[in-house]
Amino acid sequence: MALPDDFNPFIERYHSAAAEFIQGNPAPYLELFSQEDDVTIANPFGPVARGWSDASSTMKRASSLYKEGSVAGFESLAKSPAGDLAYIVEVERFNAKIGGSQKASPVSLRATTVLRREDG
Repeated sequence: MALPDDFNPFIERYHSAAAEFIQGNPAPYLELFSQEDDVTIANPFGPVARGWSDASSTMKRASSLYKEGSVAGFESLAKSPAGDLAYIVEVERFNAKIGGSQKASPVSLRATTVLRREDG
């Protein structure tokens, strides 16, 4: 299946946002996520958050726990667009100081992201 012209550039933007996130800057992530009531975030630092208010607070808190992060890579396991929906399954690898640690630690997260085109 051919990917829509805007799919891979969006994934690149998503990866760039992740690089900012692990340096303590959640703003680029916040710009990409839906602000609808069904947005859902599950992260390693806490319970699942649902709805924009909880999701944005969760992302801000999680990002604040990372310092001096650097991306080691994104391993694409699967991706597929289907109309206005798409998903990506990746292993996100990075190094960062976490939760006040003075030493960077390697992190590998298996992430499944469901994407929905909104407002064009």
